[in-house]
Amino acid sequence: MPGSGILDRDVLTFPPVDLALDAELAATVLTVPLVRDAHRLAGWTGARGVTAEHLLSEADAAAAATALGVDTRRLRLLWVVAVNGRLIELTKEGARPGPGVADPMEFWDGVVMDVLDRTDDPAGLTGSSVIDEHLTEILATMYSVRDGMSSATLASGILQAHEVGCAARAPELRRLRISLPTELADAMDLLSYCGLIEIAGDLVRLTPRGVWAVRRDLLREGHDAPSLREVAGLAELSAGELVAALLAGRASASAATLWLERRVPEEAARDLIKVAACGNAAQRGTADTILEELGPEAAPAVREALAEPMMWRYAAAWLGVRDLEAPALGGQDGAWVAVDTLAALLYLGDRVDSPAKLDILGEDLLTLVPEMGAVDHPDTMAVLELLGKHHPDVVVAKAARKTAMKARSALAGRQAP
Repeated sequence: MPGSGILDRDVLTFPPVDLALDAELAATVLTVPLVRDAHRLAGWTGARGVTAEHLLSEADAAAAATALGVDTRRLRLLWVVAVNGRLIELTKEGARPGPGVADPMEFWDGVVMDVLDRTDDPAGLTGSSVIDEHLTEILATMYSVRDGMSSATLASGILQAHEVGCAARAPELRRLRISLPTELADAMDLLSYCGLIEIAGDLVRLTPRGVWAVRRDLLREGHDAPSLREVAGLAELSAGELVAALLAGRASASAATLWLERRVPEEAARDLIKVAACGNAAQRGTADTILEELGPEAAPAVREALAEPMMWRYAAAWLGVRDLEAPALGGQDGAWVAVDTLAALLYLGDRVDSPAKLDILGEDLLTLVPEMGAVDHPDTMAVLELLGKHHPDVVVAKAARKTAMKARSALAGRQAP
């Protein structure tokens, strides 16, 4: 049976992190080897001519690399960081000292973006095309596992990601199993140089600066990556207040997880069910999505919901998925839940006629539409009219209009004297 999907978004949800204060982090930015060397490169460059591509000449680049004690790959990264961080200004006459960026954290954010952007450069960042390709995944994994990860675990994860995401074949995977440990060690050394990770024995983990920067990158990509400070207050809300905050976009899925962690499961379920049973379709769908995170310990409260006209189908599905005794659900029940799922869109502030939102039920919708007209749901006609006017599949839209017409005729017949 389809669920509501109200909180389902095309985003990843990460656990809340305890962020260091910006002032504390700012004081450490200049200690990052990459940042320190970018300043050294700016001082070494001074006022100097550059090529038509706004780079140091080959002779100057070789001299700078020797003076700074870095290889050519790191020198290229240093140049990008120094120029984008305004430590070096480029004019028609060449390079000259720049004013820098006043806000240390804004500068640090730019540094990390420069580092990550190098993975898309033909020259690469780490020297390993495979690690470059999966670097954002690697950092996101470290962000989730705050206690650190072993090199072997990281290597295994990269191999799996490369096999699944890039359809790597067996010969390539065999070569990678041999070469990846050395490539990974070099990459971790570079990321340590960049101030993103710290290495303790065989464990690698993000530095506090790294946590801050990776979180900023995740947020830019639209993912759910809250800080503990952001969600701590939300955990104290009532069930109704939490649902309202989620629907208004003031809270995220991770806030709901923390809310559940701070409550007895059965009591949390009972509070959510009250909201769902008395609320509209959007509130019901949101409450049901939160309920899905609870295990069998919440079963007594969910079983009580079998007596609620607007919730019993969700309760039956919840129990059945967990192999607990539950009433059987038929085709009409599936159509009712489909109406309820789509009706949630009617209560949201955003536009409800976008193809992506209306296609939430996928291929099942065409089968369900003819049955929707007969279900006892207060929003049936509104949902059918929405589909008939706005669904991108003309077959679904036509079926919805036809079903709506039949439902109106049936209702008129019942109301006739």
